[in-house]
Amino acid sequence: MQQPINNNKQQTAVEWLVEQMIYKLGIRIENTTDGCELFEQAKEMEKEQIIDAYYYDPNCDEIKDDGEQYYNETFKTGKP
Repeated sequence: MQQPINNNKQQTAVEWLVEQMIYKLGIRIENTTDGCELFEQAKEMEKEQIIDAYYYDPNCDEIKDDGEQYYNETFKTGKP
């Protein structure tokens, strides 16, 4: 089985879970429309949670308005 490529970006929990399902369990969600839609929906929900958490950091007094930039620099791999 082919191993995932390390692109020096962090993985989100959703990406990690799907990767484990594919490489360790042999579950192929990308072969089904429903599986792909659910994966994309989960990734989008997680992205919003990460951005919101960055904006509303309780340990920081300043307002952060670049949560999406943080997400893109930290997690986005350039995949569609």
